[in-house]
Amino acid sequence: MENTEMDELKNVLMNGKYKKLLIIGGLLLLIITFKPWVQIGAGERGIVQNFGAVQELVLNEGIHFKIPVVQTVIPMDVKIQKVTTDAASSSSDLQDVDLSVALNYHVIPEKVNVVYQTIGVEFKGRIIDPAIQEVMKAVSARYTAEELITKRPAVSREMQASLTRRLLESNISVDAFSIISFSFSQTFTDAIEAKQTAEQNALKAKRDLDRIKVEAEQTIAAATAEAEALRLQKMNISPDLIELRKIEANLKAIEKWNGILPGVTGAGAIPFIGVGSVPKK
Repeated sequence: MENTEMDELKNVLMNGKYKKLLIIGGLLLLIITFKPWVQIGAGERGIVQNFGAVQELVLNEGIHFKIPVVQTVIPMDVKIQKVTTDAASSSSDLQDVDLSVALNYHVIPEKVNVVYQTIGVEFKGRIIDPAIQEVMKAVSARYTAEELITKRPAVSREMQASLTRRLLESNISVDAFSIISFSFSQTFTDAIEAKQTAEQNALKAKRDLDRIKVEAEQTIAAATAEAEALRLQKMNISPDLIELRKIEANLKAIEKWNGILPGVTGAGAIPFIGVGSVPKK
């Protein structure tokens, strides 16, 4: 009898233990199935939906609990993204222009729920690409083809400012913008090269003309100075100065004479003529 009671007690305890294990297992299965938590990764924000309706709450990075069945959380990337776009447009002087630009942007983290609700996750194709195309065409149409080249920084700043205003209306922030390249028709490119060559030649001709002018002015100045020196010299010539020059010449001749008289004498052959002569007054 006692053994039978003991067996029954054991059966009851074992059944109770199995029930607990079944309950615990069931709870674990429910937790795994419904997953009442969500993890938001780095550079993401979580969009909370209650039965599909977007809520104002935006989840930051980390682990968050949600109500199973009722709530769903959609992660959205808010890191900086890059897009490169090509566009064909015209300048103000009706030249065909092919542009290539690069744009860095990100969704404003606090507004991811609004972006998802109004645009969805395909905001690049729906908002960003069309905005870039329109801005590129609108801005390039305000400049001539030559100005697009010579005023490239100003063109880039104007495009970036216009895109910033336009995309901010959709809660998308512009981080950076740059023009990768401009390209024009071959005819226009050849015309630009020809113009640059002509300008370079004209500049060279002007430099040569300036150099010739300076050299001519230097020559005139030198000739004027020499003429003035001669004029002053003539003003200072007197009979006494002429006689002094003769004496200096005879003295130089004496220094060079070797003491031997020439074998043939004639007019002007005897040295030192006039050495001791007294100048006429």
